[in-house]
Amino acid sequence: MKGAWWKITALVLIAYTIVGGLLLEVPRLDILNETIRNLYFHVPMWFGMIIVLLASMVYSIKYLKSQDLKHDLWAAELANTGILFGVLGIVTGMIWAKFTWGAYWSGDPKQNGAAGGLMFYLGYVVLRGAFKDEEQRARISAISNIFAFAIFIPLIFVLPRLTDSLHPGNGGNPGFNAYDLDSKLRLIFYPAIIGWTLLGVWFTSLNVRMRTVENQLLEKE
Repeated sequence: MKGAWWKITALVLIAYTIVGGLLLEVPRLDILNETIRNLYFHVPMWFGMIIVLLASMVYSIKYLKSQDLKHDLWAAELANTGILFGVLGIVTGMIWAKFTWGAYWSGDPKQNGAAGGLMFYLGYVVLRGAFKDEEQRARISAISNIFAFAIFIPLIFVLPRLTDSLHPGNGGNPGFNAYDLDSKLRLIFYPAIIGWTLLGVWFTSLNVRMRTVENQLLEKE
């Protein structure tokens, strides 16, 4: 059980988020109504995505400094988890947009920026598969990973604030704090961020273990 506390915490927080997010009372806001419950899923998934992608970039930097392939492995698997969270974030965002904006995809700058940013990361994944030499693959993909993160952040945080955007807190629109992110929402919102992030780290660690075992088996053959 030693070292498993954070995994148990992740499961408890995710269960709490799902049950509380679907059943507990939420503020009755104009237009949003019951769709405000997506705040517990869409937004925390994006927080988790940013955190794991940041960690992925850090591991890429650590690889370039140390040339340790373990750092490259962690960078790659964290990026894969970030992409998964990004896709889930876009899907939940599209569902939310349908009910609040009238269309699944409205060409909103943040929607376009998120899709474009994920394309950079998908390019990172494709690039990794183009090299057979481990060290060459690790070096080139590490640079690509750092570049992808440096592009992704402005696309989803900076540009939407400089242009017309339907997203809260962007394009002159008030953020959720200005609406009604009251204590009821915060009781689930903040644990949800922690829960989804821990789940992402857990998922990544499992993939790292699997890849490590696969690499060891290949070396023995």
